[in-house]
Amino acid sequence: MRAVLGAVNRVLIGVVGLLLAVLGGSVLAVGLGVRPPSWWLHDGRHDVLLSHARQTRWRDTGWWWPTVLAVLALLVLFALWWLAAVLHRRRLAEVLVDTGDGEGALLRGRALEGVLAADAARLDGVAHAQATLTGRRDAPEARVRLLLEPDVDPATVLRELATESLAHARGSAGLAKLPAEVRLRAVRHRAERVT
Repeated sequence: MRAVLGAVNRVLIGVVGLLLAVLGGSVLAVGLGVRPPSWWLHDGRHDVLLSHARQTRWRDTGWWWPTVLAVLALLVLFALWWLAAVLHRRRLAEVLVDTGDGEGALLRGRALEGVLAADAARLDGVAHAQATLTGRRDAPEARVRLLLEPDVDPATVLRELATESLAHARGSAGLAKLPAEVRLRAVRHRAERVT
């Protein structure tokens, strides 16, 4: 689902960027003296995009301006929501470690991710491991991706990951729990042709 949202986000950003570039470029080109086609928004260098006649055309219709303002307000709210979603950090920058003195200490999230990934990569049958921390700094969650060798039992690797790697990370950070989402993939080897 996250991959679909990422693709939709990239397509929307591309379409909005293309529209803004085309409209801005056309206004600039007409302002510099390029003759626009007859169907274009404005006719020439001294023409305005929204004439006085167009501005007052719907003045007598009571629903027009409230509808325009409502649509614009919805567009602004959607743009702000979209910006917040894009700027929202998916990775946890730091983890709050309980030191027992009531104050705690901060552990860099990337450091714990690196240790967790290195520990998971040492497990039997794991070709490569990646770890990402998400959630809140006082309640982190781990996302672990493992690339497995073809002849390994996934259940055994998951059990070792839970009892060794995740337990080490949880203990070293002083966490009561460290929920994890684990994604497994197998290494693909090319078959050799025997003749």
